[in-house]
Amino acid sequence: MHNLCPVSSQGEGVTAVRWRDAMEAALYGPDGFYVRPGGPGPAGHFRTSVHASALYAAAVARLLEWLDAELGHPAELDLVDVGAGRGELLAGVLAALEPGTAARVRPYAVERAERPAGLDPRIRWVAAPPEGTTGLLFANEWLDNVPLEIAEDGHYVLVAPDGTERVGDPLDGADRAWLERWWPGGGRAEIGRARDEAWAAATGTLERGLAVAVDYAHTRGARPPYGTLTGFRGGREVPPVPDGSCDVTAHVALDSCAGPRSLLLTQREALAALGVSGARPPLALASTDPVAYVRALSAAGEAAELTDRAGLGAFGWLVQPVGVPTPAWPGGSSAHRPAH
Repeated sequence: MHNLCPVSSQGEGVTAVRWRDAMEAALYGPDGFYVRPGGPGPAGHFRTSVHASALYAAAVARLLEWLDAELGHPAELDLVDVGAGRGELLAGVLAALEPGTAARVRPYAVERAERPAGLDPRIRWVAAPPEGTTGLLFANEWLDNVPLEIAEDGHYVLVAPDGTERVGDPLDGADRAWLERWWPGGGRAEIGRARDEAWAAATGTLERGLAVAVDYAHTRGARPPYGTLTGFRGGREVPPVPDGSCDVTAHVALDSCAGPRSLLLTQREALAALGVSGARPPLALASTDPVAYVRALSAAGEAAELTDRAGLGAFGWLVQPVGVPTPAWPGGSSAHRPAH
């Protein structure tokens, strides 16, 4: 995505703040985009892998069952969904798990919005990841909504509620150091230090298991020259106006978030290892079992969307082991370690 809100002049009397503060208020403040009651929730404004197909939740269920075996089948197995939306992923995973595994799972939905009506009573609704968990911490499209600073040629970019911008003060030492290490070259950039800290805090609550972050992503060797800050409303990309009317998001520098012994994969690689394939069913099945053929064809189409190299399949998966030896990814996928 390209930046939709270039630096511009601003009229007298209009209050402008740093982008991190503006995003925090627009997304999570009173009547913020993610916390206002009622409405369709995030699914009404943009489409994630969770909403695209039940195959995604089934793949996460397979990952959890694989991890359960790696952990020696603990008496209680935690599944922590950070940025849980309306709990759709957790509900799908619980439905896809083997009954014996599901009986031992403690599911937590980490969200700042209120608990939605009708949610599976087994799901614990919490404002922050619980401490001391054993199992899988999964964050699907959470980090891209962690507010961050925008920089322009060594200065903070300030933004007004209507989206107009101006250049602010010079960067402080910590933010300048982050840019020099992770996004060198000047120009406009998105300072991912707040995401690094948020991810470290989330993974710090895990005692044993895996932490997985899935998101729009880029790495140091291919940072977008003008950034990725944008907005979404009603299924359409819109200018990132921080007034609470739209989602405000930016891609994630997953390599800077990565902790020790982490692995980076594309979603296409990760889901292939978890059994999600877009291969069409054999045509012979159409004559022997037409209903099964149509069902398999539909699943293949959904899998193709999830693994499309030009779409969801290009998402990054950051896999971080905590308190356990570095595991081989299920199926031996070609994951790589980010450079630090």
